[in-house]
Amino acid sequence: MAKPARPVTLSDRWAARAPERRLLLWVIFAIGVGFLMVLGALPKDGIAVRWTDLVPPVGFALAFFGAHLVFVAAGFRGDQLLLALVAFLAGIGLLAQFRMGVYAGEGLALAHLLLPAGVVVLALVTVALLEGRYRALAAGIWPWAVLSLIIVAAVLLTGQRFRGAVYGAGFMTPTEALKLTAIVFAAAFIDRHAKALAKWRGPIPFPPLRPLWPLALFAALLLGLLLVQRDLGLVLILGVALLLMLAAGTKRVGYLFYGALAAGAAGFAVLQLFSHGQRRVAGWLDPFADPTGAGWQVLQGLSGMYAGGLWGEGFSQARPRYTPIAESDFIYAVVAEELGFIGSALLLVLFALLCWRLILIASRAKSPFGMLTATGIAGVFTVQTLLNVGGVTKAIPITGVTLPFISQGGSSLLVTCLSLGLVLAISDGEPKPVKKKKASARQARSPSRRRAVA
Repeated sequence: MAKPARPVTLSDRWAARAPERRLLLWVIFAIGVGFLMVLGALPKDGIAVRWTDLVPPVGFALAFFGAHLVFVAAGFRGDQLLLALVAFLAGIGLLAQFRMGVYAGEGLALAHLLLPAGVVVLALVTVALLEGRYRALAAGIWPWAVLSLIIVAAVLLTGQRFRGAVYGAGFMTPTEALKLTAIVFAAAFIDRHAKALAKWRGPIPFPPLRPLWPLALFAALLLGLLLVQRDLGLVLILGVALLLMLAAGTKRVGYLFYGALAAGAAGFAVLQLFSHGQRRVAGWLDPFADPTGAGWQVLQGLSGMYAGGLWGEGFSQARPRYTPIAESDFIYAVVAEELGFIGSALLLVLFALLCWRLILIASRAKSPFGMLTATGIAGVFTVQTLLNVGGVTKAIPITGVTLPFISQGGSSLLVTCLSLGLVLAISDGEPKPVKKKKASARQARSPSRRRAVA
């Protein structure tokens, strides 16, 4: 389906974004009601309501509606559902973080600015890369690869170890940027070598090694360094995303098959070599074997979700602070404890809608690079969500990844907003080719042509 022409007048642009505006206003209203309930419950716990408690919901509303106004002013023609879905998820995360006391304290703090700053970044990236300008990211392929490797190496050399993993200064996670830099590199590489990568030969179909080895070497170096850093979650996220991009770019599902075999062999080797992974698997299989150690976090999260029941214990009644790292890795357990099975299931529906929208944008992209980039970002977002929820619910071992837009984390939020801004720019479509004016019959006939005819 072809994109409509870009609206010319401001009134036309305002009318064109009406569906997004209606959805966004409903989301702002729903999150506002949630904050009123939370603030109304504070006096019951003996906590006085301060003026700074109004900053998070007001900043949330101004940031997202401001992003909508930026889209209107720019004549943005892209997806009209994505911004509202992001706002709903971010609003739920804001409520959960507020309940966990992230915004407690006197005066304004950096935490008050994180979400509005992320939304501003999302809007600016979207507008900056409209009209197909996002394709400029594919101009230099290898700088993205080098930057990705430098980020991991720098964290390993200068970072500090905590809870088995390596973090940057101030416990920041610069490796979150790999969810964008590595994806852009892979998208540009696969786009440039798609035909060669799709030529499988032999009685037993096997990928062509000659065009594949540079990408395979990059993936091996990057994922190997991340294993040394003990970031198993990011290894899984990037590994699956790269395989999905290879399959989408070449139309060869075999890449997923060989990738699964390689992942199984690598996973077995990791469990044999790293005691960190062995402890996580042991705690997953039998958390009661070490209820005050490796199994403590899982058991506390499960207890909180069980206490939530069907409808939840409600605001000010739950005790989510008993769960370790509840504001980050185990935020889903907090949502289930306070909103119950119904609330946590609705949260998963919102995540499913957002993942579906990302995949839909990728399928409708007009350029191969845009399709691959959107596919990679959709893969990162989907796998990260599944890893977090699966670890909290004990469906899989804990990987230590955050839940997008819900968990606390400035680096994760910023990179996610950058990525979704890029996807929104891709959804806007490509510029229309300039039509050359047809020359008149008299202009088309050159003097030499007229002499020849004479």
